[in-house]
Amino acid sequence: MPDVSVDPLDRERQDAYAISAEFYDVLQAERDGARVRRLYSGDVGNARLGVLDVGAGTGLVTVMSLLGSQVPVHAVEPSRSMRSPLMTRLASLPAGLRTRVTVHPQMLDEAGLHGVADVAICHNTIACLRPASRRALWPAIATALVPGGVLLVQLPPARLPQYETTHDLPTQRVGQHEYGGRMVTSAAMNRIRARFDYWVRNEGGVLREHNETFWMWPASRTKVIGELEKSGFAPLPERADPAVLAVRLRRR
Repeated sequence: MPDVSVDPLDRERQDAYAISAEFYDVLQAERDGARVRRLYSGDVGNARLGVLDVGAGTGLVTVMSLLGSQVPVHAVEPSRSMRSPLMTRLASLPAGLRTRVTVHPQMLDEAGLHGVADVAICHNTIACLRPASRRALWPAIATALVPGGVLLVQLPPARLPQYETTHDLPTQRVGQHEYGGRMVTSAAMNRIRARFDYWVRNEGGVLREHNETFWMWPASRTKVIGELEKSGFAPLPERADPAVLAVRLRRR
């Protein structure tokens, strides 16, 4: 009998997004989906071997890559909470598209991917990695890419915020209920605390309130480039949006 793991993920990976997974798509997916298309669609359209989506979340980059290319797509998402809406999104696609996507439910260095893609994307991912985990990710991506492949990274904040700031998420109505939320960011030692407050209301008032806290580690563009160069990447010309860093894996 094959050695099959019944529960290969630890509790931290499963539950890190347990609350936000319910609210992300309804509150943020429309705006973030437009940004994903603007930032990455050109590179995805040029892919000739495969696209690697590192930290796929609920699947915005994954689906955009399927629709915008003819190559296999590898979606890496270790969080079970986020993988559930990802799988639901993929299940709504035509069967012909689904045959080109593989979902990997573990960290990239555990997925065993070697030379499967010529385009890799890390969107809304790197900021939430501890510095040691971020540095460990780059050689795993280099292994998964072919020489000459392009990596696109949405950069983390360059520095700690000076003040606490609040960003309101756009309110959305679903049937008789109104969904809303906000993100509050502040400095905490060497990290950034990002607290998401969510609520659901009807005409009678608040039905539910939830909150979830994430931690981010700032790193400058120069620092990230230096880390990537140690794994064989070379920076490409700056993109129109400075939030994205593009690098190419050197040919060996």
